[in-house]
Amino acid sequence: MTLTLRAEAKSCKPSGKIKGKKPPKDQCNQGNDSDCCEEGKYYDIYKCSPTVSARTKAVLTINGFEKGEDGGSEAECDGKYHSDDIPIVALSTGWFNKMQRCFKNITIYGNGKSVNAMVIDECDSTMGCDKDHDYQPPCDNNIVDASRAVWEALGVPKKDRGLMDIHWTDA
Repeated sequence: MTLTLRAEAKSCKPSGKIKGKKPPKDQCNQGNDSDCCEEGKYYDIYKCSPTVSARTKAVLTINGFEKGEDGGSEAECDGKYHSDDIPIVALSTGWFNKMQRCFKNITIYGNGKSVNAMVIDECDSTMGCDKDHDYQPPCDNNIVDASRAVWEALGVPKKDRGLMDIHWTDA
């Protein structure tokens, strides 16, 4: 198993970098402890994600999919905002796979529980630090960005939500 993980890590290297710009006043929503881009800082970008398996390792983050939340613009799959009360996710660019996972369910395992969630958006690993991305840095290549409902289903207390190691698989 260790050899497989090393091979996966090597097969998905950064595809470049983008230079951070200072967000205009009140233009970076820091809800859910989101980071804002830093002026002059370089951020790795990725066109790929680690290989999907029956137990794909990832980092679960929290995202607001409603209008005015930290998720930025409308969901990539349908151009709409969605309620944070339903189990939905945005996947890193490589896993999103050019919209091939739109409206498909994945099963997320974490905190000793599991939940099915629908993919409705991309957590963009290729771009960031602009209006469309709420002036936030690009996503890492191993992110499952989840609604509040996913975190609740996994039984994670509100104070502990933000980053959590998980694994997932196509449902």
